[in-house]
Amino acid sequence: MQHRIALASDHAAYVMKAELADWLRSLGHDVLDLGTNGPDSVDYPDYGYRLGKAIEAGDAAFGVALCGSGIGISIAVNRNPAARCALVSEPLSASLARQHNDANVIALGARLVGIEMAKACITSFLETAFLGDRHQRRVEKLGNPERSPA
Repeated sequence: MQHRIALASDHAAYVMKAELADWLRSLGHDVLDLGTNGPDSVDYPDYGYRLGKAIEAGDAAFGVALCGSGIGISIAVNRNPAARCALVSEPLSASLARQHNDANVIALGARLVGIEMAKACITSFLETAFLGDRHQRRVEKLGNPERSPA
């Protein structure tokens, strides 16, 4: 199944982002490249917020967020309640993020994960469906903290 996939990165991951964008296009996906596109230092939150907004607006069904570690940009993406971004480093976590958490974005660390592992994670993520059922109420609470008894 082909998807519209938004990609965003900071300067530490722009090379990986470009390679992943080309690869995804070669598989028939429509890629929305949200930048950055060069080595000049930028702030990863700006690109994480941009990706979260693209998911919220329906500009893409899924997203891939990249920075040096994947940590900072995943935090930024998750500031948008419409985005459920999971930091992953191997295919099983990518699959579980979809199955149990209905993740619509994954984050990868370009300085920690090689390109082939990144492709394997994205493949697993895109090929896995959300299980729903008992997981649905938990996912609903992720975007609505007031629904959770505290």
